Amino acid sequence: MRETEADGPPNPIGKPSTTFPTVPIKDVPSPASPADTNAYLPMVLVVDHEPAVADTLSEILAQGGYAAVAAYDAEDALETALLIPPELVIADVKLPGMSGIELATALKGKFPDCEILLLSEPSASSDAPASVKVDGHELELLNKPVHPSDLLARVSETLNSRRPHAVVSAS
Repeated sequence: MRETEADGPPNPIGKPSTTFPTVPIKDVPSPASPADTNAYLPMVLVVDHEPAVADTLSEILAQGGYAAVAAYDAEDALETALLIPPELVIADVKLPGMSGIELATALKGKFPDCEILLLSEPSASSDAPASVKVDGHELELLNKPVHPSDLLARVSETLNSRRPHAVVSAS
């Protein structure tokens, strides 16, 4: 029997599930090559329920000079953080099960020095907050989509703000 297109599996190539712009990987700023291959790389944990988003942001961060790991839900992120404590977590606000805000609260309880950036869909209001305060913790919000150079700049700023004596930058 001849298999037709209708009989086969659905075409995986279709409309993307995110509104992230397509940015060629060559446009992502690359780090200066470190002279020491044992150079310190800050650990960043990226959490998004869409694997393509989490993996893409992790790749951008890795190319930007950070040690980046992707997780696809809050439970996976908590397990990963226990194995490899992150200095920064970038999490989508909307995660299945435990929300990004609940994840941030749990991580701050276990890792008080861990910085958190939350990804959210853009608000219709132009006066949307740039941060929220939850359980005494200030959590910064980033609107999706975020351009790679903006992401890298924000990550660098956030990590540098937690340790003003050391410069953490991939540029």
